Amino acid sequence: MNKKIQIIAIACAIAFSIFILTSPDKTSIPLPQPNSYSENDSVLILAENLDKPRGIAVSDNRVFVTEKDGYIRVIENNVLLESPLATFRTVNVFDGGLLGITLHPNFSDNHLLYVFLTYEENGNLWNKILQITEENNKLKNVEIILDKIPGSSFTNGGFLKFGPDGKLYVGTGTVSDESHLPQDINSLSGKILRLNDDGTIPDDNPFPNSFVYSLGHRHTQGMTWDDNDNLFVAEFGPEKNDEINLIKAGKNYGWPEQQCFGNLDFEDPVICYDPSIEPGGILFYSGDRINFESKFIMASMRASNLYQVDFEDGLSSQKSILSGNGRIRDVVEGSDGSLYVITSNTDGKGFPDRLDDRLLRIMK
Repeated sequence: MNKKIQIIAIACAIAFSIFILTSPDKTSIPLPQPNSYSENDSVLILAENLDKPRGIAVSDNRVFVTEKDGYIRVIENNVLLESPLATFRTVNVFDGGLLGITLHPNFSDNHLLYVFLTYEENGNLWNKILQITEENNKLKNVEIILDKIPGSSFTNGGFLKFGPDGKLYVGTGTVSDESHLPQDINSLSGKILRLNDDGTIPDDNPFPNSFVYSLGHRHTQGMTWDDNDNLFVAEFGPEKNDEINLIKAGKNYGWPEQQCFGNLDFEDPVICYDPSIEPGGILFYSGDRINFESKFIMASMRASNLYQVDFEDGLSSQKSILSGNGRIRDVVEGSDGSLYVITSNTDGKGFPDRLDDRLLRIMK
């Protein structure tokens, strides 16, 4: 993993052309509905007609999905519940709203969820992190644990997950492509943040009295840890130069001074995509239910695929796991080793059909 890789542009262009040539009513492949599948089926539709879904979090028998306009939807035992778990007021901007969601590592005992939300105050856009307590799929309590993260109409980041160390990691975006706040250690913009579960600053963060774990990021879309607890982050470039980065505490990843490679003052990505494929959620698969050649799984919006990716020993290859459903926004692993995926065809960039967007489960 110590070699830098740039994906061949022609391959990405071909993937993008497939996306463009897919007609609106052919973005989905026929899949079995809940309670109408057999053991031979590999992919199941768990929910349809989700409205601009952004993130997924999975407990034993429930899947929580955020919708950009402020709703947390619950799918319990393969059934989409009519009433949302929570409804929040969000700002109406293209790529802001109710974004990422994650569950506390002890969710089964404390029922705590965390979400990332964009809002407007006095004409300014901000983001905040909410800690939510639920009970029987109902909202019990909400607390703001971090506020005044600079916001944007287009690049808020908004992805968050708990790491193997029990800390909450959050990817924030830049307020604009002209902004140098990602290089400002005193700003929360364009950073990977690391928090305790109550929103306080961990004593072992790389910068004293700071939430900042790494800096120089543009628009974080996914994060995951491998078997050795190494943190990887996927992020959008402007129109090209999407990156998969190996995150190290206290390091600078260059935005806006560097895109991908070229400056010894900054960290280089593991993978750089030119042209853009718009990477979404990523994960290192830890289960044994599905036989993948490569453990690194990546959702792609612009290339309209769920991929397995191999970037070991300087080699890079991508193989499609799932296609034919349009833009793929996020992917997470369930406790049984199956994968949960949301599409993103109603986000303003896709070609939705009458049943979009969908939550899918890949079982083998």
